[in-house]
Amino acid sequence: MMLHPATAHFAMVLPVVASVFGLAYLVSKSETMSKISARTALFAAIAMVGVWYTGSQAGPQIYNFLSEAGKHELVEHKELGLYLAIAMSVVALIQMAGCKLQKFGIQALGIILTVVVMAVTFIQGKHGGEIVYEHGQPFQMTQLEKFVSGDELEMAEDVEEVTTLVKEKIATISEETCAKIGCKSDDDESENEESEDEE
Repeated sequence: MMLHPATAHFAMVLPVVASVFGLAYLVSKSETMSKISARTALFAAIAMVGVWYTGSQAGPQIYNFLSEAGKHELVEHKELGLYLAIAMSVVALIQMAGCKLQKFGIQALGIILTVVVMAVTFIQGKHGGEIVYEHGQPFQMTQLEKFVSGDELEMAEDVEEVTTLVKEKIATISEETCAKIGCKSDDDESENEESEDEE
């Protein structure tokens, strides 16, 4: 199972939370808001590093399933993810230093940079969504389209035979896809259910 989609949501939300508490600190100059903002920025940095790592693991698993434009965008997505992880780590250090030294100017700079990182994170999230929903052209659909437009179905004698051939092809494509990305096919799941029932 890919952890990247789950971890990505933390990396999206935490800079927002850090920014909100940071802006509250700029208005109130409350020590409590200062500490919360700095600590949340630190958690956001950890989340960014984590999401970059999980993305690095997930990327190769889906690369071959993408269109050419999607492959290009995936590489850019990975690079921007690394830059965001580094940037958020530096911003967190600035915020922590400002909080520890009780220097308003340093922490204000960190908060402004947190807002910038937050905005870029939203752009990164948009690109991630495009990779999945626009460029995915999932392998299964591409293979099925090739099969349907091929000669094999033209040789079928009736609708029943066409339906059978399409179902068989879907099952084959599903198995091939699962073999490529390491997921469980329907057959594996049904076997697991049967073994659980026997126990």
